[in-house]
Amino acid sequence: MASHEILGGSVHVYKRGGKFWHCSATVKGKQYRTSTREEELPQAKQFAEDWYLTLRGKASAGLLKKERTVAEAADQFLKEYEVITEGMRSPRWVQGHGIRVRLHIVPFFGSLGVSEVTPGKVQEYRMHRIATSRTGKAPARSTIHDEIVTLRLVLKTAIRHGWLTHLPDLSPPYRTQGKIVHRPWFSPDEYKDLYAATREYIQNIPKHYRWNAEQVHDYVLFMANTGLRPDEARNLQHRDVAVVEDERTGERILEIEVRGKRGVGFCKSMPGAVHPYLRLLNRPLPVTRPDGGRRGDHQVEEDEDRPLPKRTDPVFPGNHIKLFNGLLDRAKLKLDRDGNKRTAYSLRHTYICMRLMEGADIYALAKNCRTSVEMIQKFYAAHIKDLLDASAINVRRPKPARKRRKEVPEALEDLDI
Repeated sequence: MASHEILGGSVHVYKRGGKFWHCSATVKGKQYRTSTREEELPQAKQFAEDWYLTLRGKASAGLLKKERTVAEAADQFLKEYEVITEGMRSPRWVQGHGIRVRLHIVPFFGSLGVSEVTPGKVQEYRMHRIATSRTGKAPARSTIHDEIVTLRLVLKTAIRHGWLTHLPDLSPPYRTQGKIVHRPWFSPDEYKDLYAATREYIQNIPKHYRWNAEQVHDYVLFMANTGLRPDEARNLQHRDVAVVEDERTGERILEIEVRGKRGVGFCKSMPGAVHPYLRLLNRPLPVTRPDGGRRGDHQVEEDEDRPLPKRTDPVFPGNHIKLFNGLLDRAKLKLDRDGNKRTAYSLRHTYICMRLMEGADIYALAKNCRTSVEMIQKFYAAHIKDLLDASAINVRRPKPARKRRKEVPEALEDLDI
């Protein structure tokens, strides 16, 4: 980095690699930096000299404001973010920013002024996170990315309040294209093994657990035929679901009004979701015993005393994560071939992949799943072999016929032409 001193070393003029020169100086124990916006060194030195003398004059007159720190900007960010994003961001997402600010951003950057957060300082932070990792290995790429996103939001808050003039470059140096790993899903054969395992579990489970087992079986079928996110399924009520006959295909499907992270959207299911939903709709609710437990016994004489779900009741009133994960472990389906853990979200991935394999229009599929075409192309379509057209790939150009040399008559060979 080229650097020059002027005014007896009180001011440094330097260039970081861009086309403009920058200058820095210390006044009353506080360091200040700015860009000269000059490309030539003589003009940059003149600017730096005038800038330094102006700083000295403001300091003498008491007009030099104290620079806000990153800790103050972070505190202001957390106050604003929770209020402004109320209802638009999940509480867990907002809480994640608070955790990253408290555990990582403030301990490292907190005492610095907002203008002291430079690309070099951010790179030092990345190295610091790797060196201080409790597990002894570098944090995941997504973990560091989320922390830099939080830092960027903090600095943008400082810009809005006039504490910072511009946002520094926070992109990682030496960046390479990240590997795109497909999201864990159930192949058609694995999906059959999964719902066969849930059906078998119903037959072998004790009676007082049968209600939960039946719910999980229908949950698997419902999710794999609708593509809903797990949080959308939790918010779903019976009044949001209607059994209709599709005009074009003549099949019975579900029309679902979905409420989730994308707000209110709509979904049309596969025909395979109708029977699981009707079972959910007509299954009596579990009865709460005086000791707080649930009685899920489905004996005929007890079913008459148990109420059916109302229109305002959730479609999936219970939390069956442990039971679902246990079934995955017993069926040896918890991990895919790349070692990725399957969760309830994998049923959504299964729905999208199967629709692509059947030739569904990718734009219509994106609308039905309340996502973007880009996301589907990036995380799903890249590993679906059915999307490759062999007739378009295995093209062979016809080889031109080899021309034969015409024979010259012997009478013409004797002529000197």
